[in-house]
Amino acid sequence: MNNWLKRNGIHLAISAFFVILCFVYFSPVLQGKVPIQGDVMQAKAMQREIMEYKAKDGKGPLWTNEMFGGMPAYQIWVQYPLNLTTYGIALITDVLPNPVGTVLMYLLGSYLLFCVLKVNPWLAAAGAIAFAFTSYNFQIISAGHSNKALAIGLFAPILAGIILTMRGKYWMGASLTALFLALNIRANHIQMTYYLLLALLIYIGIEIYHAVKANKTKELSKALGFLGMAVLLSVMVNASNLWTTYEYGKETIRGKSNLTADAAEPDTGLPKDYAYQWSQGVSESFTFLIPNLYGGGTNRLDAKSNVAKAIETVGASPEQAAGFAAQMPVYWGDKPGTAGPYYFGSIVCLLFVFGLFIVRNRIKWWILATTILFLFLSFGKNLPFISDLFFDYVPLYNKFRAVESILAVVGLLFPILAVLAVKEAQDGQYDQKYLVKKLTWSAGITGGFALIIAVVPTLFFSFKTSDHEAFLSALSQQINNDKNIALTIGNALIQDRAELARADALRTLIFIAIGFGLTWAFITKKMKAEYAFGLLALFILIDMWQVDRRYLNNQNFVPASSLTNHYQPRDVDTFILADKDPDFRVFDTSIPTFTSADASYFHKTVGGAHSARLKRIQELVDHQFTKSVNHDVLDMLNTKYIITQDQQTGAYKMQRNESAAGNAWIVDQVQFVKNSDEEMKAISSFDPKKEAIVDIKYKNLIDTAKAGIGGPTAMIKLDSYHPDHMVYSYSAPRDVIAVFSEIYYDKGWKMYIDDVEKPYFRADYTLRAAQLPAGNHKIDFIFHPTSYYMGEKISFAGSILLVLGLGFAVYTDQKKTKKVS
Repeated sequence: MNNWLKRNGIHLAISAFFVILCFVYFSPVLQGKVPIQGDVMQAKAMQREIMEYKAKDGKGPLWTNEMFGGMPAYQIWVQYPLNLTTYGIALITDVLPNPVGTVLMYLLGSYLLFCVLKVNPWLAAAGAIAFAFTSYNFQIISAGHSNKALAIGLFAPILAGIILTMRGKYWMGASLTALFLALNIRANHIQMTYYLLLALLIYIGIEIYHAVKANKTKELSKALGFLGMAVLLSVMVNASNLWTTYEYGKETIRGKSNLTADAAEPDTGLPKDYAYQWSQGVSESFTFLIPNLYGGGTNRLDAKSNVAKAIETVGASPEQAAGFAAQMPVYWGDKPGTAGPYYFGSIVCLLFVFGLFIVRNRIKWWILATTILFLFLSFGKNLPFISDLFFDYVPLYNKFRAVESILAVVGLLFPILAVLAVKEAQDGQYDQKYLVKKLTWSAGITGGFALIIAVVPTLFFSFKTSDHEAFLSALSQQINNDKNIALTIGNALIQDRAELARADALRTLIFIAIGFGLTWAFITKKMKAEYAFGLLALFILIDMWQVDRRYLNNQNFVPASSLTNHYQPRDVDTFILADKDPDFRVFDTSIPTFTSADASYFHKTVGGAHSARLKRIQELVDHQFTKSVNHDVLDMLNTKYIITQDQQTGAYKMQRNESAAGNAWIVDQVQFVKNSDEEMKAISSFDPKKEAIVDIKYKNLIDTAKAGIGGPTAMIKLDSYHPDHMVYSYSAPRDVIAVFSEIYYDKGWKMYIDDVEKPYFRADYTLRAAQLPAGNHKIDFIFHPTSYYMGEKISFAGSILLVLGLGFAVYTDQKKTKKVS
């Protein structure tokens, strides 16, 4: 035990420091406060029905009717109790207060990677801090992208496991790869997992090239075999998650289009303009070195700004001028908006360039190739000839939006090369003069660019948005069409943006000088390595900490009770909540109906917010709600209440929709159409209570000779409601066609008549319908997707194998250690 502590004491000390560091940064959590995270609050609204039934039944439903008329709960909140990594994720997120656990994962995961790379522990700590405190990693926490943050935090340990396997530590490396990849997949941000795997394919390709060149294909084949098993095992562990996501994904906005008449609709995947909406500006990438070069995301101009002074010159009071200046757009890139720049750190950028000069390890070429490719892909619409190749031809690439987020991987690659540069300088492979020369060149490149921005910021950058003239025109209209004043304000705004860039360029110069000085002192033996590494870690932390506090600080935290009470019912909500009908919908036009989940906290809604909503629902929104609201569609969706807001008084109004079709109804006739295009056209104007619009492909499920008008004695009603189980009863003198105001999804919903499974079909583009036999009968609609329940069994088997693999890896490692000792 004493020997173990002696060997690992430094690692334990650094780990303890990381814990303290997280609690110091997020000190409000010690007072019981929690972060305000917009996406988390939206998720709370999305999950309302799921959590209510979880509390009641002890298990959350797999379907929810809270948004978009109804959708699977897979990408909102679902339990996977037979998946071992479910408890691993809970260990990260629940044991420590949010977001301490996530940032600690950033730190410990990357520290493990640097230790695997055989880096001095203090230098490894510096690298871990450099990665963990990359600005994007904190911005996504601030926004509430918790799953994305977890997935990114698991990048480094996955790479560590792969490197160990490639070095011949097959069992330990493969087991760690399987564990951390399984955790990464369970974090449920497939986009980040996809980007990492894309980078790893490049790494494996380079390893294959060198193995063939060195005639070491036997060792490589064995390593790849173990890694293949690791990947398979991580997929098995997440079988239920991946299977349901794959199955559901084909039916969402990322899947194949149902319409052919709309030329703007892609055949499959996301629309390109939607996927490319957040594309990194080409020159905006210099924010890696100078964070406020493009204005950042949280900057607000104040009374001392040039804009405020310009407003004061035309008679505005200082208070008015300050208020006006605070509304001016400081960010001048081409994205619709940004939480902040991708800032990798001044010292890290210096050492990254240094690494390009001196690192001999072939990992450098992987880092360089991946960085260049991912940088080009992040440009999206700004460099379409490369992005389009991937979007059109690389499998799954067109399923993801916000292509700039691929830079999250680059945020790990920069610190790796930076740390390796210092490591190789320490290893003594180079002449001291050579190292100083390359370090000086690196400082000249990074510091020289920063110096230019500090002295003449407008030499390379205009500090104007691409629509600057349109901005001036709109500004002119605000101030009585005075174009001269608008131009004066516009020039003042440009000057303010340039001054922000200049200030950060000077800041960058200071940190480059510090990084240069410490590295030079270490190279020239003026300072012991441990001291230099410790000071590098300290100043990297100071650098990154200062920038991160712009985006995530104590102001982002509030008492937990304020979030608990975040959603307060309005009078209209209270009135609607008094309606005891268990299943109807609300159409709330007082909020962005189809991009906000706020209304879903209280009601089952027609709208909502989700990036993986069903394709048919989105098509319904595009064609029946965008230009004008189709009341017939509201009726078929059983929209019982409509909420509006008076634009002048701000008062909320509620209107009861008396023509809502109800939970289910029997129609008089069926109109068959050739395809989805005709189906969409037919529901543009029809009486949903009297006729059902049905695609002709379902004609074999309807016996037109037997089915007819039910007459006045026919009836159908909802007897009990559960998101996963709807029970109806009906009475009909003959076979009838019934339409259910529930969203059609045949990947799990099954219909039973008197406990015997019967077929059903789609009607009115999005609803369920069925031919019902004459008589008095009970109908059960039960959501029981095979992908989930069979997937859980596979997950359980995979979890057992993962535990056994980890146990065997530890056993063999200890056995080897004993032999050596």
